[in-house]
Parts: sequence; structure tokens; C-alpha cells
Amino acid sequence: MPDLEKRSVTKGGLAVTTMGLGGTGLGNMYRATDPKVAHETVHAAFENGLRYFDTAPVYGFGLAETRLGEAIRTLPRSEIVISSKVGYDLVPIPQSEVKPVLWDEAPPFRADFDYSRDAVLRSIEGSLKRLGTDYIDMLAIHDPDEAIHFAKGEDPYARSRFKEAMDGAYPALDELRSQGVIKAIGVGINQWQMLSDFVEAGQFDYFLLAGRYTLLEQEPLATLLPACERKGTKLVIGGPYNSGILATGAVNGATFNTRNAPAEVLDKVAKLAAVCDNYKVPLAAAALQFPLAHKLVVSVIPGARSVEELEQNLSYLHWPIPAALWSDLRAQGLIDPAAPLPAGG
Repeated sequence: MPDLEKRSVTKGGLAVTTMGLGGTGLGNMYRATDPKVAHETVHAAFENGLRYFDTAPVYGFGLAETRLGEAIRTLPRSEIVISSKVGYDLVPIPQSEVKPVLWDEAPPFRADFDYSRDAVLRSIEGSLKRLGTDYIDMLAIHDPDEAIHFAKGEDPYARSRFKEAMDGAYPALDELRSQGVIKAIGVGINQWQMLSDFVEAGQFDYFLLAGRYTLLEQEPLATLLPACERKGTKLVIGGPYNSGILATGAVNGATFNTRNAPAEVLDKVAKLAAVCDNYKVPLAAAALQFPLAHKLVVSVIPGARSVEELEQNLSYLHWPIPAALWSDLRAQGLIDPAAPLPAGG
């Protein structure tokens, strides 16, 4: 399998592989992952050339960071780039107060939003302990919209902690960056609209955008991405499969941005898949490669909860896709005419 390209996140030389490992699977998102399998998945990622691992305190209420830390203990830390996040305060609670949440078999914690300076420093300290490392390369302000997954027509600013994030978290992270404690700072969020405010309000090295710039969605092309280019802010794309549908196709029960896909999305995905089928290319391969054609995108980070899933993602990343497929998608109006297209393989 070809070596993974590295792309620069900062002018200071921090670079990440074009595919990283998203950490939600290590945190038991939706269903539990066996700890041994989690460990094997991280090691398989490294053995296959991945050098970028993304995680967060809220993923499994500390579980994802702990598992990643245990797995990298025998790997060369200097060769690995780790990104984590701040903004969720993990508060211990009695087992009797544990409620069903996104994370299966998680430790007894409650996650409260807190973007204050003290909370940020406390969060970083906790992450360092769980990861078993003395530094974290990249840190992002996490979910300043309180993790809204809004549908078309809903207000992306319905819950905004923008001011708290810029008044508390940003200065703290900016100071740590200036001291060389961390190499890059960013924002990790599920929407692009609020990022249009962040890019103007601060000097961010990267945004971790979950979905929103995918084979299915390119709205940020018109406004956010030109602003990012002007400010020198790079993009890491999480959720390149739009939480499922670009991997499964337009099947019954397909999920789009964590909800059941609406009819118009199912219809568009079916059309995308038909073009891919015509060229004998898996839809998921086109989905994984498409965002990387944009010069601001440094990495895509699909989650994987097993070695098999990881190897499947890698095969999609390297799948040869003829230029004609991309031309056909553009000609049929299925992707924005302004979107950069991958070179044919």
C-alpha cells in the first residue's frame, strides 16, 4: 500500500497524514469496542502509515483518550501527532445517576460545557494523564454550539457559546501555543456557519469540521473556505461519510448527520452511487478522496473500531478513481462546480 502523504497544518512544520484515525470508536460510540480490539486498531493504523490520531475527553467520558494512551505507549511518540479538545468538563457522578447516552459502557461521568480558562487548563491536565504523554500537539475548542445537529432550516446559532469560547478558551490556548506547549489550536464542530465567525475572531491553525465539506455537502465553499485561505486556517474533515450514508449508500435506515436521512438526501446519494457504480468505484472511496482535493484540507479522519474497518478505509483512500467519474458528477450537478476535483487515478 502506498505511503500516506503528509500535509502541513502550521508554518512551524507540524504536519499530519492525509488520513488519521478518528477516536469516537475507541470511546464506545453507539456500542462498546473491546479494549484489545481498540489497541490492535491503533497499532494497525500506525503500521499502515497513519501518524495522526484525533480524540477528545468527551469521547466515552475519557475512555477514548485512555485507550489511545495505552496503545501508543509502545509506539514512538515523536512520530505521532495527537489532537484533542477542550470545552467539556467531566464531572464524576454516582453510578445510580448514569443515564443512557451516546457512549456505551462509559465511566460514570457527566459532561458539562465549560469554556473558562480554568476549565481549559483542567481539561488539558486530565487529557495528558489519560493519554500518558507530556504534550498534546493540537487542541481544539469543542462543540461551542453545544453539539447541535441541526437539519435544513434550523438555526445553527440556537445554542451558542461563541463569546465564552473566545473570552476564555481561546486566550488560554493562544498563550500555550505562543509558549510552544501546543503546536496548533483550532475549533472542532459539526457546522460551518459558526466557524465563519471564529475564523474572523481569532488566529486558528485548523478547524476540525465534522461533515459539511463532503461528497454530499459543499456549502462552505462560498464563504468559509475563502476566509480560511485568507487567514491561513487549514481543515481536518471528520465524518467524511456524513455519519454513515456515504458508506452504506441510500439504504433503508441510512443515517445522515446522525439522523435518518430525509428523502432528498437519499435521492442525491442514490444518484452519486449510480455514477460511482458506472465506474466500478465504491461510493465510500469517492467520499473519502473528494475532500482531500481541496488545498486547505490536510486530513480526513474516519472512525474505525476494528482493524478490518481501518483497512477498509485505507483501501478506499487508495482506490483508483478515473478523472471521468469526477467530471460526470460535476456535469450532472451532483457536486458544486467550484469544488476542486481529485486527479484521476
